[in-house]
Amino acid sequence: MKKSSYDNDLFLRAARGEKTERPPVWLMRQAGRILPQYRALRASLSGFIELVTSPDLAAEVTVQPVDELGVDAAIIFSDILVIPEALGLPYNMVEKVGPRFPEVIKSKADFAKLRPAEAAPDHLGYVYDALDATKMLLNNRVPLIGFAGAPWTIFAYMVEGGGSKTFSKARAMLYREPELSHLLMEKIARATAAYLKGKIKHGADLIQLFDSWAGVLPPAHYEEFSLRYLRLIIDELGGVVPVTVFAKDARHAIPGIGQLNCDVIQLDWIADPAVARQQAPGKVLQGNLDPVQLYAPLAEVETATLAMLERFGPHHIANLGHGVYPDTPLDGVKTFVNTVKSFRY
Repeated sequence: MKKSSYDNDLFLRAARGEKTERPPVWLMRQAGRILPQYRALRASLSGFIELVTSPDLAAEVTVQPVDELGVDAAIIFSDILVIPEALGLPYNMVEKVGPRFPEVIKSKADFAKLRPAEAAPDHLGYVYDALDATKMLLNNRVPLIGFAGAPWTIFAYMVEGGGSKTFSKARAMLYREPELSHLLMEKIARATAAYLKGKIKHGADLIQLFDSWAGVLPPAHYEEFSLRYLRLIIDELGGVVPVTVFAKDARHAIPGIGQLNCDVIQLDWIADPAVARQQAPGKVLQGNLDPVQLYAPLAEVETATLAMLERFGPHHIANLGHGVYPDTPLDGVKTFVNTVKSFRY
């Protein structure tokens, strides 16, 4: 596993399972609408996709929470849906609605139109340029996280055409056309592995895989159609940098994730860290304060944060149980971060 020198390397030491004086802290979606400087920049642009595809702007946004909040890691400002776009399935980001795909995968004929998996990185140069620009702005202050969507989550969007409460179209394909499902999953997984290798080459110090829609799959399907392809990606990365896996709402999957060659398991806010430690021994845990806790009075945010830190104990990366919500009070976010930073084991 590659070693790097940073002014603050707490996050990487914790991710590697090393002893630390306190847990490091960062927040999923920390680069976003909780920060006024982000809102000001976003208001000057045509939309989210313009920001994602403008390397210097994406780098600026990535570094904002490091400057404003003092978090122990940056996470590149990007989107999980760059993979389907790189494969030839573009999407639109509809304000207050979310992503929408004008075309979806319904058949082997649709699948055949997709680009080869190994060609995906050739269409994602703007992400690599953003990583390069971010590393310059960070100037070795803190590590940089790269990320991607887990194959099942990307598959769900490519088949469903957007977000959904049930993902019934995507789930139905697993039952009706398992062969096609596996073909698409493998293409996504191999494209993602190639993409992430490029991110590591351009300075990503840890990779996080987001399985946002893990919770809609029954355990047997999660084993067959998600864990299998998470394993493919992680094994392809070869342990060069630490890897974190987040399977939201799929607490049944923690034992299986514990068998992967990942280093860190992110927990949602429902998961019990004591149970997770039993189910996945030897893994570092990340999480898992309820994001809505940050709306509470600041004294209660501090009390809840300290209680969370005590529950987890050592080998813990402090975070929320999901991404910070756009209207979260900034004072609540700062209280959470500062409480973690003042904590000592």
